[in-house]
Amino acid sequence: MPPIAGVQLATHAAGIKYEGRDDLFLATVAAGTTVAGTFTRSQCPSAPVDWCRRILADGTRTARALVCNSGNANAFTGRAGGAAATLTADTIADALGVLPAEIFLASTGVIGEPLPEQVMRDGLPLLADKLDTSSPDGWKLGAAAICTTDTYPKGAYARIEGCAAHIVGIAKGSGMIAPDMATMLAFVFTDAAVEPGLLQRCLDRSVERSFNRITVDSDTSTSDTVLLFATGEQIDEDFTTDDDPRLPALQQALDSVLLDLAHQIVRDGEGATKFVEVTVTGAADDRAAKTIGLAIANSPLVKTALAAEDANWGRIVMAVGKSGEAADRDKLELWLGSEQVTADGAVVPAYSEARATAHLRQDEVQIRIDVGVGEGRATVWTCDLTHGYIEINAGYRS
Repeated sequence: MPPIAGVQLATHAAGIKYEGRDDLFLATVAAGTTVAGTFTRSQCPSAPVDWCRRILADGTRTARALVCNSGNANAFTGRAGGAAATLTADTIADALGVLPAEIFLASTGVIGEPLPEQVMRDGLPLLADKLDTSSPDGWKLGAAAICTTDTYPKGAYARIEGCAAHIVGIAKGSGMIAPDMATMLAFVFTDAAVEPGLLQRCLDRSVERSFNRITVDSDTSTSDTVLLFATGEQIDEDFTTDDDPRLPALQQALDSVLLDLAHQIVRDGEGATKFVEVTVTGAADDRAAKTIGLAIANSPLVKTALAAEDANWGRIVMAVGKSGEAADRDKLELWLGSEQVTADGAVVPAYSEARATAHLRQDEVQIRIDVGVGEGRATVWTCDLTHGYIEINAGYRS
């Protein structure tokens, strides 16, 4: 994970919920840094989501810092939530000598519990004092500080072909993950210079191809946030227009980073033992294909069969049928790995359940469906559903 020109990082153990581990993360960015964001579509968003939306809507779309805490979502906390967001932004802005409206916020953890005010008042100045550009472990420490039930920190990077700039991202997420802007956070930084509107369009495209194609348990968090910062400290010539010949390289690098992070989140799904790719073809259009894919990926019956390594392919057919999208039952073709299961509305004569089961015993599983009505296609990613998921979530608050 290379350093990004114009970015400084810090972490601190404030004791918000966890003992003996960092739970505050700060990234500062150079003056003139542009920012883009996508957020949860939940109708019960957290106070930090409200804060970020508000300052992005003001139109300047520039940033000087990002602050994230773990252990507390600062969601459904009423006026106290807004006050905690204001306190966080004001304190960090004061320490850095910048405006509160240039401070972006995120929180992750338990819903409905106010952030402890005194803990934040004590911890935030100490966080700002720890800023560093030289530590080779800065990204890893930052990714670890934002974790909740994650079993490992998540990071990815790519170089933008044809120029000296890089893109680096960290993320957290393990449960409460669904593709509607998924308790998922991702913070992405590039040292390229990108005009704010173009930066937002690039982020929207990448999010749709990555985070909006993953699901662990079909639950959309109150806190989902993806923020992309462009410092402009590595190259002089800005990306400003959609017809910039360098734009495909920027988009490809961003896609690569976000998809890598999205896959890591699925692989770390709570209690998961399998990484599952679901590809749907032959749908009415790409949107329909995605809907069908998510109906399969979110089905508890499909996911528990995968956990049991049971080639109960009828559950997949069921999920296609319930999706609400057009499918031709008598043309539907289904594969488990390379083993074709159905064609012409029935099991193919050469189908081998033993070969299908052998594929399901692998750590990575591929399901492919052609629904026989059009040219639409989409791929989504999920994991299996095990007893481990129940154990983690039955005792989450304790």
